Amino acid sequence: MTRRALLLGAKSPIAQELASRLASRHDYDVILAARNSMQLAPFAADLSLRTGRRAVLLEFDALDTEALARLPEQARAVAGDFDLAVVVFGYLGDQRRAEEQADEALRIINTNYTGAALVLTHLANYLVQRGQPGGIIGIGSVAGDRGRGSNYVYGSAKGALALFLQGLRNRLAGNGIHVLTVKPGFVDTPMTEGLDGLFLVASPERVARDILAAYHRRRNVLYTPWFWRYIMLVIRSIPERVFKRLHL
Repeated sequence: MTRRALLLGAKSPIAQELASRLASRHDYDVILAARNSMQLAPFAADLSLRTGRRAVLLEFDALDTEALARLPEQARAVAGDFDLAVVVFGYLGDQRRAEEQADEALRIINTNYTGAALVLTHLANYLVQRGQPGGIIGIGSVAGDRGRGSNYVYGSAKGALALFLQGLRNRLAGNGIHVLTVKPGFVDTPMTEGLDGLFLVASPERVARDILAAYHRRRNVLYTPWFWRYIMLVIRSIPERVFKRLHL
């Protein structure tokens, strides 16, 4: 039986590294879903040539909430049944603009949480109806572990997503569907390019490697790189009366 993975947000460097590793090392066909998905045609063609696996494109917009319910069946129609779904998309946005403009705050929240939660619900229902083992990987962020003044709109959405994935993991455990929550630190992607104050920046290659290793070991939560688990442990332990005076 052919294994297939659906990657939502496939223009992301992390998604493309995951797709490459799934195809080359784990014998997966991949469904690459993104807005303006035809822009991924060169990547899909190269991936198929290099690995011999099938790479199919699918149009996807996390903010088109009415279309999200149809997404699993659309993916199945163009590529066949899939057993792994990876939610990689996100939008960092502009915190200062979000404080003043509701449309920016809504875009951050709806992309990182509302759209993600809705599509995860439909994906979970699809995988349950398959009646076979499968998996979901949701990419959150260490920013969701504690609200910071510099990015609390984005962080709150990622924090909500982590809680949603925790509940989904609890719901699906009895169905043989494993849910992995991924909390990356700073990653060298276009989303973080030019940001001030970045440190310990990881490559997409390292993050993708860590994600697939954690998934195959059936880990529940992954901080990547590993040291972010301890960095965030320290940050979460700072008393609120102290933390609110910090400029983070």
